[in-house]
Amino acid sequence: MRIVHALRHDHAVHTLCQVLQVPRSTYYKQQNAIESYRTVENQGIKRAILELHARSKQRLGVERMQKRLEVEYGIKISVGRVSRLMRTMALPQMSTSKPRFTREVSADTGEYHNHLKQQFNPDEPNAVWVSDITFIKVNGRFYYVCAVIDLFARKLIAYSMSDKANTQLCLSALETAYRDRGRPSGVLFHSDRGVQYTARDFRRRLDELQFTQSFSAKGHPYDNAVAEAFFKSLKREETDRRSYRSDTELMMALFEYMRFYNHSRPHSANGGKTPDEVEEALDGKMK
Repeated sequence: MRIVHALRHDHAVHTLCQVLQVPRSTYYKQQNAIESYRTVENQGIKRAILELHARSKQRLGVERMQKRLEVEYGIKISVGRVSRLMRTMALPQMSTSKPRFTREVSADTGEYHNHLKQQFNPDEPNAVWVSDITFIKVNGRFYYVCAVIDLFARKLIAYSMSDKANTQLCLSALETAYRDRGRPSGVLFHSDRGVQYTARDFRRRLDELQFTQSFSAKGHPYDNAVAEAFFKSLKREETDRRSYRSDTELMMALFEYMRFYNHSRPHSANGGKTPDEVEEALDGKMK
């Protein structure tokens, strides 16, 4: 029966059955049973896909959907099959991203060394933090978001929002990260050369915390690729898909997305695991 099924697109079924001396009625009876089982199985998988799609607010693509199906539902399935099922479900697509905001560069002539040198995979948490700023428009007004990410698990560890893209915006995110991560020392803190990060107050605070500051080279956005990629995901999966009536509504949306990003969104750099899953696995090994 498997031979007939495999060759049915190349030869007529009745010819195959004659050659193999298999009654056509037997083949069709078994084939209907197989299709029936597959249909029931697909329906169950579709329900799981729909739940994940709704819970993630349509943010999961095919590959991340496949990872979460296995982790959350124990469904082992190929990426191709997930893609086919999602196409038959006609799920809404995410919007494209907006152009990136270009900030003013400091005219200060101080020393700005690139200590990170695109080494994005440290061996432990709190070894390297990266940071960046973006903007989001609300009712014709711009708000600015500063994010701090721990490279070990690609985890968002702090963010701040303000209607001013100033040094205090970055200091606020830095202080939150420092407090929430247990006040570590010896962290390598990397960013671009925006005036917020080159400001005297910001550099002084890093010295007080015994952090080493690192800067991207001018005109080299890949030096801070992880932070750049985070904001690209934020805009594609959240802010470019919605309109916000107030800064409070935006802040609530950011809070929800940050939780989703750390707890439920698989990351390719983590082998398909979420940032929280990677750090929890490390904690388990150390206990």
